[in-house]
Amino acid sequence: MISFAGKVALVTGAGGGLGRAYALELARRGARVVVNDLGGAVDGSGAGSAAQSVVAEIRAQGFDAIANDASVTDRGAVAAMAAQAMDAYGRIDILINNAGILRDKSFQKMELDDAQAVIDVHLMGAFNCTKAVWPIMAAQEYGRIVMTTSPSGLYGNFGQANYGAAKMGLAGLMNTLRLEGERRNIRVNSISPVAATRMTAGLLPQEQLSGLGPEKVAAGVIYLCSEGAPNGVILQAAGGRFSVAAVMESPWVELGMDASADDVAAQWERISDLSGARTRA
Repeated sequence: MISFAGKVALVTGAGGGLGRAYALELARRGARVVVNDLGGAVDGSGAGSAAQSVVAEIRAQGFDAIANDASVTDRGAVAAMAAQAMDAYGRIDILINNAGILRDKSFQKMELDDAQAVIDVHLMGAFNCTKAVWPIMAAQEYGRIVMTTSPSGLYGNFGQANYGAAKMGLAGLMNTLRLEGERRNIRVNSISPVAATRMTAGLLPQEQLSGLGPEKVAAGVIYLCSEGAPNGVILQAAGGRFSVAAVMESPWVELGMDASADDVAAQWERISDLSGARTRA
């Protein structure tokens, strides 16, 4: 059984949905948990006491947790959150970058401010939180970090240019950090979840959300937080089903140094043939 006894986990956006499920399961398995959530609406507006509610739930089960209501976009508040965790527990072993908002609109109608807000929370929020805990994990020579990407980032989704760009950016951040953290035993992976939460309530028909509870995704995330976790993997999870997604490339087709656009067009069928596709190490 995977245990987190003696470990400390920080979960952003943990006031409900997926983050709450992660925090509860980490606590049940022995981790001391910092539950972060601004407590705002799905679009990022407002604030509330969502983090405190989840901490109360964890403590009622006899486990240890503390609340934090920082916005992941506020660098100072994020630094203070890391300091709060260190003051309370003396270490940070796990970071799950889960906080997110939605401001969906077709690209033509999307305001740039709404694009910036979504990118700031998802991508820069994860960047801020990871930057805050990285020196701690490096000094410990131990860390497990989970980014939250999405099928909307990996494959696209109408009306989510801002969200999709941020989510694909997180996969790129993972790809570099898994290289930089490896020698310090910091492993960085991504979860690509589909789950019934308030963020997906208006995106999918109700019948499609049946059986897609957040706890069905939590099993995969718990594995990515464990000592035996892989490194640099995108794990897809939905309703108890799991798969790995990866950036693939077809074998090179040699056209010569003087190749023209016409040569590329003529050989396009060979160039685009993914039957022999592979990942790049």
